[in-house]
Amino acid sequence: MILIKENVNSIEEFNYLYDAVGWESYDEKVSEKALANTMYSVSVYDDDKIIGYGRIIGDGICFLYIHDVMVIPKYQNKKIGSQIMNKLLEKVNQIKIENPYVRVYLGASKGKEKFYERFGFIKREDANLGSGMILDGFDD
Repeated sequence: MILIKENVNSIEEFNYLYDAVGWESYDEKVSEKALANTMYSVSVYDDDKIIGYGRIIGDGICFLYIHDVMVIPKYQNKKIGSQIMNKLLEKVNQIKIENPYVRVYLGASKGKEKFYERFGFIKREDANLGSGMILDGFDD
């Protein structure tokens, strides 16, 4: 039975999903701090086994960032990611009551842009906001 739970932030489950989707998990202390600073999250289970996760980080009123939307490969293309996004966007809509101008960002994994477009996301360039940028700290 598929079950969605809010704000269950297990380090072990989080790192398991990171590895399962091929992103390479963080050190446990890093994951612990990341999850402690998560504003809102949803975890998806098949019975008691974690199969998906997504979270919102940000200041809670002006800027939100949907991050770490993950579904283990065996469960991909079964609407689990859509269920995660729908729950995250329900939370966004609650925040919009207080600030209708809240900005919601996300960084789509390469090749996953079409998935997020179904939820109304557009490329920054298409919104006249310029390109998204990242501080390149990966070339040690």
